[in-house]
Amino acid sequence: MFERFDRAAKYAIVMAQEEARELCSSSIEVEHVLLGLLASPDAGLVEILAAHGLTAEGVRDVLARKRTGEPLGAEDAEALRSIGIDLDAVRESLEATFGENALEQAAVPGGESRWRKYWGPEGAPRGHIPFTKESKKIVELSLREAIARKDDRIEAGHLMLAVLRAPNVVTGRLLGDEAAQRALRDAVSGYLGRAA
Repeated sequence: MFERFDRAAKYAIVMAQEEARELCSSSIEVEHVLLGLLASPDAGLVEILAAHGLTAEGVRDVLARKRTGEPLGAEDAEALRSIGIDLDAVRESLEATFGENALEQAAVPGGESRWRKYWGPEGAPRGHIPFTKESKKIVELSLREAIARKDDRIEAGHLMLAVLRAPNVVTGRLLGDEAAQRALRDAVSGYLGRAA
């Protein structure tokens, strides 16, 4: 299928792997595909994404905060509460057992990790980084988008339409609400129509 990808789409997929590596992810997620698209040489698509508030720097910042273990926010606490986990009760229980401010004073054990052989010196994964099931679906959906439009090749815009068609939780937050996603989809579809 990759033989049907144009240069910009291939570049976006290669950059998705590089972005996953830079963000120390052990797999290529949908958000890494989005980052690959933001780095794409398809200037028209990148301009449309920027006009809708999506920039590589902004997405990287969100993903880096997610990776650094930033404390859970109100949205996370509410999601856990919906499945019966009360963060305040967990904190109180830990402090009752281990003392006040136990979480803030917890030390991370040092020494060589048993996973060291799989990760490079900077903490980034070595070698091939696999696609997740969701990101593989994006690649498949890009083919469907191209077929539905009767296009003979898969462009970066088709990949973006696929991301909009099947965003994961993180990408859904980055893309905005339904109205924002619909507006972006219309803009990308219009752009692909002009390019045809």
